[in-house]
Amino acid sequence: MHKFSFLLLVFSISFHTLFSQTAQHFPYKNSKLSAEERIKDLMGRMTLEEKAGQLNQLNGGIFTGPALENPGQKAKMQLVREGRVGSFLNVSGVAETKAIQKIAVEGSRLGIPLLFALDVIHGYKTIFPIPLAEACSWDLKGIEKNASIAAKEASAAGLHWTFAPMCDISNDIRWGRVMEGAGEDPWYGGLVAAARVKGFQGNLNDESHILACVKHFAGYGAVESGREYNQTDFSHVALWNKYLPPYKAALDAGAATVMNGFNVLDGVPVSANAYLVTDILKKKWKFNGLLVSDWASFEEMIDWGHAENKKDAVMKAINAGSMVDMQSRTLITYLPELVTEGKVSIEKVDDAVKRLLQIKFQLGLFDAPYKFSNEEREINELFTSSDANREVARDAAKKSIVLLKNDNNVLPIPKMIKNIAVIGPLAVSKEDMFDFWVAKGDNRLAVPIASGIAGMVDTKGYSFKFNFSNGYHLNGKINDTLINQALASCANAGIICVNIGLSGNLAGEDRSLSSPEIPENQVALLKALQKTGKPIVAIVSSGRPLILTKIEPLVSAILQTWILGSETGNAVADVLSGDYNPSGKTVMTFPYSAGQIPIYYNHFNTGRPIGKSDGSWRSRYRDVPNEPLYPFGYGLSYTTFAYSSFKLSSPTTIKGGVITASITVTNSGKYEGEEVSQLYIQDVAASIVRPVKELKGFQKFALKPGESKTLQFSISDKELSFFDGDGNTKLEEGKFKVYIGTDSKNVQVLDLELK
Repeated sequence: MHKFSFLLLVFSISFHTLFSQTAQHFPYKNSKLSAEERIKDLMGRMTLEEKAGQLNQLNGGIFTGPALENPGQKAKMQLVREGRVGSFLNVSGVAETKAIQKIAVEGSRLGIPLLFALDVIHGYKTIFPIPLAEACSWDLKGIEKNASIAAKEASAAGLHWTFAPMCDISNDIRWGRVMEGAGEDPWYGGLVAAARVKGFQGNLNDESHILACVKHFAGYGAVESGREYNQTDFSHVALWNKYLPPYKAALDAGAATVMNGFNVLDGVPVSANAYLVTDILKKKWKFNGLLVSDWASFEEMIDWGHAENKKDAVMKAINAGSMVDMQSRTLITYLPELVTEGKVSIEKVDDAVKRLLQIKFQLGLFDAPYKFSNEEREINELFTSSDANREVARDAAKKSIVLLKNDNNVLPIPKMIKNIAVIGPLAVSKEDMFDFWVAKGDNRLAVPIASGIAGMVDTKGYSFKFNFSNGYHLNGKINDTLINQALASCANAGIICVNIGLSGNLAGEDRSLSSPEIPENQVALLKALQKTGKPIVAIVSSGRPLILTKIEPLVSAILQTWILGSETGNAVADVLSGDYNPSGKTVMTFPYSAGQIPIYYNHFNTGRPIGKSDGSWRSRYRDVPNEPLYPFGYGLSYTTFAYSSFKLSSPTTIKGGVITASITVTNSGKYEGEEVSQLYIQDVAASIVRPVKELKGFQKFALKPGESKTLQFSISDKELSFFDGDGNTKLEEGKFKVYIGTDSKNVQVLDLELK
């Protein structure tokens, strides 16, 4: 026993000596040193090729088992062994990430761990509502919670990094990526972006959170014609006041990384735009994190006509301040050569590499490279916790639904109803429920709308008979046979629920539409159903606002249900039954006509506004109204809310002062419900023309029938100021208008003066 103890002691001393020598020899591996000391040591050991490798991000795939015999995958692993890859995207699951990390840590010269990234946009396995829908809940705490669950699931699957939130403000519903954002308002968009960053990242001090990435910097949502990857052209006043605020809010919330866009600013692709990347992001905003390109956007500067070739593209991107090259491999090919030739400074390269290494140290990957690769945790989080996560997703989904019309209080569906007809292939198709960005979500586990409605019999005290009919083909022409079958299925129905809209496959990147309208075969179906005289509820599935003008007069009620994720059917049933009183308010304007697009509430008044008259020589259309079908902030409830006693604590204020706007809201209906009261400001006369209204505050609250609540909103310099074209804050004396109401159109107004 004593001999064994002696040998153990000798072994312990030897191991400690070996470790001390290793740590002394390789200080960057010594956990007792600061991250700065370790990074400095590591940087001194790296070759120029290895530094370039850290800035090289590759698209992954499957690397374990027979798939690794694929020549392309073998070549990628060889690059890992050579220290020429810093991160992977589209690799997930503990088995895959751990296997690749092992090659990087144990098989490369310096053993620098990798980062693994995936587009976790609105859930990893549990799929939440698309961000556009989620924003319609006006529930910032809920939005943060949803992102935190997505991060917990993703991190359990070996991931460190998501490319979200998207902070692009867009006024154009033709653009497929509006589904990824928070709508058309920059102030509210900033609040949503910050909430999502906090949910994804937490404090980055545990393995349950992941890096957030603010995208697409900057102004990508202004693409002309709503067409993906298209030109953008806007003033610097618009840049600072409309497009930049959500990015800044996300960075202020702690976002660790930023992604370039695919667009141009002032004729220069944003990947090589020094004004955006260096002057604003690094210098003015003091951003110390990492900047990654979008997919091959360095290389795409050749097609833009800004770079002569790949080498020229890398030079311009890095010199402008960009850092990580996603997928194109142009950087690892040409960066060492450019540095050697003196065309790119080693200081710029070192700055980028240090930022990336800092993140890896912050995540603890140098000391515990497999901390995100726990098989047991993956099983527990993705399967054991699934039911609890789905309950949160259901809550998020029902809060995201917007009630656009409810004539004669046809909703909620009365308990005495005996027969319900459900029509539309979207109501039963799980494949069409999900959009493009669903990470590892499985639509086979999702609850379709028809199942949710049918389940109301078992779970919500109904006893109706349920009939289903297709009524139309997705992407098909008018079909009289299907329409007649639908009519037959409605013969005994007390109410008809028709699921119309677009497949989720038409939402997301590369899903732009020239005419985002309800297809003609669906309109024809509704026209036929209207002749039955029965109440019709249109349940609209889509990843964007659609033009509903044709169907609005054909139906009794319209529920905009967006793309709601795993718990779609149950959430819709919660609202149809009245178990949940809808409280969603749209964060994008619904056009009356396609010709109005882009349309948005916070527009300029023009020199010839239409005003209160329809006289000639005004800024107007001759064939349709100027007004949208449904304005920003609009959404009905099963109850009603009355606004009264609007007042300001003072009609004047001074710079540095704060006044209070107050208003009383009363639930004047029969149901308990939630209201979202909104505060808007207008600068009446300024050195730069300002919008007719700008959202500057909101409060969401619940009231019982007959109950009242007096709201108070603070108005300070922050709410009354704006930016000039150089990003300087401007606060100017003069007259303002203060609006409070239930949406951007239905408001009360008072005058305010700043002295």
